[in-house]
Amino acid sequence: MNTDRLIDALVADRAAPSRPLAAALAGALALGGVVSLAVFAIELGVRKDLGAALATWRFDLKIALVALAVVLAFGACRALASPTAGPRALRRLLPLLALAAALVAIELVVSPAASWGTRLVGSNARFCLTFIPILSLAPLAAALWVLRRGAPASPTLAGAAAGLVAWASGALLYAFHCFDDSPLFVMTWYSLAAVPIVALGALAGRRLLRW
Repeated sequence: MNTDRLIDALVADRAAPSRPLAAALAGALALGGVVSLAVFAIELGVRKDLGAALATWRFDLKIALVALAVVLAFGACRALASPTAGPRALRRLLPLLALAAALVAIELVVSPAASWGTRLVGSNARFCLTFIPILSLAPLAAALWVLRRGAPASPTLAGAAAGLVAWASGALLYAFHCFDDSPLFVMTWYSLAAVPIVALGALAGRRLLRW
């Protein structure tokens, strides 16, 4: 059987359970999220001024941005579980990049230039770089476990996508603790916090998702 026929057979074999795989991935991420939530409650907790923060555009848009990352990364991860999906599946993330760029532009316009450095550095970058990856570990393990049911064309890319959705899940939790709401901080430090978990997902995917 040549490669094209093998791929066609795999696609036909997996067409029926495509929804169950998506549902299983969502369920696994939710289960991993419960573990992360327990860690969050024990080690961090919700910021004390949450009520006041909800009345500010920076906090609200920070949550919206990270929530959008969860949704779009989930879609990319699900798509990359297919034997016919390629790097183009990552185009699903373009709306996230557009929103992030828009929020940074707004911040630069409405904030005095003298405050940009302070807003960028924030007050808890070290905690951000530490706890977002920690909160992402359980969702990553859960996502990789489910993706073993798929047949990704690129196990490394699928693993990286699992890392991305796991990072977004962890970042969404952490955002409710983080006192730094500026888009300049979020785009810098939250993005840097994604690097180790996406890299770990890619490495694990290369080993665990081969078929």
